[in-house]
Amino acid sequence: MTHPEAGAASTPGDGESADAARTDPAGGSDRPPAVANPRRALAVVIGVVFIDLVGFGVVIPILPFYVRSFGVSDAFIGLLAASYSLAQFLAAPTLGRLSDRIGRRPVLLASLATAGVAWVTFGYAGAAGARFGPVAALVTLFASRTLAGAMGGNIAAAQAYVADITPRDRRAGALGLVGASFALGFVFGPAIGGLLAADPVVARADALLPAFVPATAYSLPSFAAATMSFLAVLVGFAFLEEPTRTRPAGGAEGDDGARTTAIGQFRDALASVSLRPLTVAYFVVAVAFAGVQVMFIPYVADAFGYDATAAAFLLTYVGVLGAINQGVLVGRLSRVVSSRTLVAAGSVVLALALAAIPATGLVDRVAGDAALGGPGWLTLPLVALLAALAALSLGNALVNVSLATLVSASADDAAQGAAFGVTQGASSLGRTVGPPLMAVLYTVAVASPFLIGALLLVPVAVAFGRSAD
Repeated sequence: MTHPEAGAASTPGDGESADAARTDPAGGSDRPPAVANPRRALAVVIGVVFIDLVGFGVVIPILPFYVRSFGVSDAFIGLLAASYSLAQFLAAPTLGRLSDRIGRRPVLLASLATAGVAWVTFGYAGAAGARFGPVAALVTLFASRTLAGAMGGNIAAAQAYVADITPRDRRAGALGLVGASFALGFVFGPAIGGLLAADPVVARADALLPAFVPATAYSLPSFAAATMSFLAVLVGFAFLEEPTRTRPAGGAEGDDGARTTAIGQFRDALASVSLRPLTVAYFVVAVAFAGVQVMFIPYVADAFGYDATAAAFLLTYVGVLGAINQGVLVGRLSRVVSSRTLVAAGSVVLALALAAIPATGLVDRVAGDAALGGPGWLTLPLVALLAALAALSLGNALVNVSLATLVSASADDAAQGAAFGVTQGASSLGRTVGPPLMAVLYTVAVASPFLIGALLLVPVAVAFGRSAD
C-alpha cells in the first residue's frame, strides 16, 4: 500500500489535503468530475450501503430465536454474531485494495450478488436442520453469516467510491450521508425482520410460495434481504458508473506481495504516521461502543422492565437521530470545525453518554415520587434515558463521520480503497473482540460495559484534542 502521507499534504489542525484549497469560487474542486452524474452516483452507492445494513439488521430480531430453535446453547448466538464481524474484518482490506486495482463498480456489484446468495443460504438453514440435524443447520448458519460478513466488507469500496466522486472539501458531508444510510439501515432492518416474522405474514407466505421455498419466521426475513441485494445489483448495473480516478501503478501484487494481505496492509497502516492513529481509533471506538451493541437491550430489560418491543422503539429512536446527525448536522459542523476537533469532541460526548446510561435506571431513586404528568409511561428515568441516547447518537456521529473524513484526507487518490479497507477492518476487529468482552463484564457488574467503554474513549479524546491544536 502506498504510504498515505506521501500522497496528501496535511494542513494544521485538520489533516485535509492541499487539494481542498484548489477550488473554484463556487466551492468545488478544480479536477474534472469522476463520473458523468455525481449526484446519481452518490445516491446509488448510498443505497448500496443502506441495503447492506438492512440485510445486517433484518436478522437482529430473529437471530437468537433461530439459534434456539435448534436446541443449542445461547453461546452460539454470540459466536454467530462474532463470525459476521470477524469475516468483515478479514475481507474489508482485501475488498478495499481490490477496488483500487480493478474498480469500485465490479467489487460493489459482485459483493452484493454474493451477499444475496448468503442470505438465501441463511433462510434454508432450518430446512437443513430438519433434514440432516442441528449440526448441519448450525454449519449452514455459520457459513452464510461468515459469507455475508465478508461481503459486508464492501463498505470500504463504497467509502472509497464516495471519496472518488466528491471534492476533498465536501467529503465530510458526503461521508456523513453514508453514515446516515448506516443509521437508517438499522432502523428499517429490524422493523422489516419483525414484520416478516409475524404469524399472519408467515401463514400467508406459506400459502403462496411453492413447496421448495420454506416459509417460516426465520426464512422470510432472510429471503427479503436476499431480494433487496439482487435488486440492488440490477440498479447498480444499470446506473452505477465506474469513476475516473488515479489507479496504483504495478500489477495486482503491487510493490510487495505481502502488502496485498490483511496483515501486510495493517502493518503498513500502523507504520504510517498519518494512518496509524486513525486505525487505532477505529478499533478502540468499536470496542468501546460494543457495550451498547450487545448489552443495551438486556440492560433496559433488567433496569426498566422493557420487553423486546419497547427496546425496539428505543433503537428506532436512536436510528432516526443517527440519520439526522450523520446526514445533516456533522456535514454542516465540518465546514467550520476541523475534523480532528470533531473527533475529540465526539469522543467526550460519547463517553459521557455511555457513563450516563447505567445511571438512568437510578433516577427514580434520586427524584423520589416526582411526576412529569402526561401518560403514565413517560417517567423521569425514561426521559433521562432518551437524553443519554440522544447524546450517544450525536457523539457516535461526530466520531465516525470525522474519522472517515480524516482517513480520506490521509490517503492519496490511488489508495483510498486500501485506506478505508484497513480502517474498516480495524472497526470490524473491534466489533469481534468487544461483544464477548462486554457480555462477560455485564455478568460481573451491570454498569461495567458502559463505564469501561467510556474510559476507553478518554485517550481517543486526548490524542485528537492535542493534534487539533
